[in-house]
Amino acid sequence: MPSDPIIHLENLQRRYVMGRSYVDALRAVNLDVFGNEYVAIMGQSGSGKSTLMNILGCLDRPTKGEYRLNGQQVSTMGDVQLARIRNREIGFVFQTFNLLPRMTALANVEVPLIYSGYRRKQRHAMASAALERVGLADRMLHRPSEMSGGQRQRVAVARALVTNPSILLADEPTGNLDSATGEEIMHLFDQLHGEGNTLIVVTHEQHIADHADRTVRLSDGNVVSDTRKGNGQ
Repeated sequence: MPSDPIIHLENLQRRYVMGRSYVDALRAVNLDVFGNEYVAIMGQSGSGKSTLMNILGCLDRPTKGEYRLNGQQVSTMGDVQLARIRNREIGFVFQTFNLLPRMTALANVEVPLIYSGYRRKQRHAMASAALERVGLADRMLHRPSEMSGGQRQRVAVARALVTNPSILLADEPTGNLDSATGEEIMHLFDQLHGEGNTLIVVTHEQHIADHADRTVRLSDGNVVSDTRKGNGQ
């Protein structure tokens, strides 16, 4: 395992103030994630896993503590810098797919590349390659309404991969799929991990977490266990 982690969290805290009261969603989280790791983040509702996902995805900032992504101190960045990091370093896969309904699969996958400034011909080639990678070479010109739930999630995965991000961050990626289709998506994640991608999957389902090599469990804003397959540590 390389000496420098892709993700480094040190004493990470997130407090939400509501009038005269407050909630500590994250208390003092310390975590390192290295390249090509496959990590599941688990916890019950209110454990802090969604807050942690939002901070890892640069959608939120910690109240205190440090978050470094590829050596960059992102916990103190401004909105413009965070948007750039989100576009270049992080691929998101959401439970609800978040596809644009009037656009084809190819056009949906091209969206992050537009924000990155790629020219049309290059965008087309990169998006086509990403869709081929997830097994949708024959569905590129179909709209979301013309595809199954599993195919729509594959489009979402292609969109997440198209910028070659440092990490692929998935939030309950099979939550809107039936069990058989959900397993297909998880096998796709297994394949992507085998190709060298770093994956973080946020889930409350054990059978989803079982695909990962490492499971981090949260409770009341704290990491209560961090185990790897094979050694239990």
